[in-house]
Amino acid sequence: MTGSGKENFFASVGDTVETIDHEKVHGLVQTGAADAEGHPVQEIASLCMNCHEDGVTRLLLTSIPYFREIVLMSFECPHCGFKNSEIQSASEIQEKGSKYLLKIENKQDFNRQLVKSESATCKFTELDIEIPPKRGQLTTVEGLLSEMVEDLSSDQPARKNLQPEIYEKIEDVIGKIKATIACDTTNGGVLPLTLIVDDPAGNSWIEYVPGEATHKWSHSEYTRTADQDVFLGLISEEQAAEARQRELAIKAAQEKIAEKSKNPSSSGFISDQTDIENFENEVQTFHATCSSCYAPCETHMKVVNIPHFKDVIIMSTTCDKCGYKSNEVRTGGAIPPKGRKVTLKVDDPEDLARDILKSETCGLVSPELNLDLTPGTLGGRFTTIEGLLRQVYDELYGRVFTQTSDSLESETKQRWESFFAKLQDAIDGKIKFTIIMEDPLAASYIQNIYAPDDDPNMTIEDFERTHEQNEDLGLLDMVTENYQHDQSPSTS
Repeated sequence: MTGSGKENFFASVGDTVETIDHEKVHGLVQTGAADAEGHPVQEIASLCMNCHEDGVTRLLLTSIPYFREIVLMSFECPHCGFKNSEIQSASEIQEKGSKYLLKIENKQDFNRQLVKSESATCKFTELDIEIPPKRGQLTTVEGLLSEMVEDLSSDQPARKNLQPEIYEKIEDVIGKIKATIACDTTNGGVLPLTLIVDDPAGNSWIEYVPGEATHKWSHSEYTRTADQDVFLGLISEEQAAEARQRELAIKAAQEKIAEKSKNPSSSGFISDQTDIENFENEVQTFHATCSSCYAPCETHMKVVNIPHFKDVIIMSTTCDKCGYKSNEVRTGGAIPPKGRKVTLKVDDPEDLARDILKSETCGLVSPELNLDLTPGTLGGRFTTIEGLLRQVYDELYGRVFTQTSDSLESETKQRWESFFAKLQDAIDGKIKFTIIMEDPLAASYIQNIYAPDDDPNMTIEDFERTHEQNEDLGLLDMVTENYQHDQSPSTS
């Protein structure tokens, strides 16, 4: 066979590559459609799980204001008509879990959009209904309840004959949900209704409306438990056991602090470089898992004393592999009988350098800055006033403006820009403002630069915790000798 014949039978690799449609090799086809921001809609052939014929799945990578990027998937089978939709987060599992709360008070609140990831749990408190983790969804509050009605109604015809008692109970639940959606409180509807979305992966979300009442919407973050990390597939059971050992060590340190507060002694020493007392001069190190790259790392724990306040536990984690760093502050000691409210008037740029300890249970408000941090936001922080405001600025600016500023309405965008400008002026010490910290566990603190004398710009008030606060903190179920002891007047 001649060389020319070989060329006819065997084309060169370069010529073959040029003739390949790369999109079809990967199965993805551009539809030509796009969302409002120009993100393209793609489609791919998929197997229908209903009739086992070929259907089509359409994919859209888009972003949600005040949230992050997501992937929307919609499947449709032309043979049997089966349809299905799903949502997946386009970002990785977050450093901390997230918890959203929404108070539904009128018909308009049922139109709030929400993202429910496959790891999230949704709970309607007043209806005593909980939706366990399943497929991800982009829907509304009404859509979530309507789907629940549809799921409950699907087996009702068969249940009516086989289990009439259960049938009647489920019918009552269905009627109650429908009346709630219609805001018909005369026929069993429940308003106001509380929706709680708890996602250990941190990839769920409830739509936020700027300028609304503070009681309607709240977002908090929390550190995942070892069991939650195992559920998400982030760590193994062996690593979970190490994490539990670390929590036991933290609990032991907190108990040691409580014991020390009952029997004070002069242990430890005061460093030449700081006024913070080194409690027993002991740093403990534990094996941990990096929340960014999930590689093994170490967490260092130290118990220190803040002058004129109390002992706290400071934990620091550093990952040598990816460079991730984090710190966390936990207060120790017995639970006080009252909460505490600290108000500071910041009228001098030097006040920005004051130390501030904001615990996870503390809410922070600044009326002049239109700033309202609900308990749980930013977690436990030990920093300066300037550092705390900068963390708030970076967190909100990155979430609202970095990816979603173009999609905001002009009025909403202007409102956010005004907020960030005022917050930056506060950080630069150009304006005066007030900080109000309210902590039901009295575990937060602002440095008194006049100590041991009273600070003329600071007011400290103790208050009785409400029943709701005690319930949220789990104190109603906590009947221990230590807690009962703390309710009695202290003696010296």
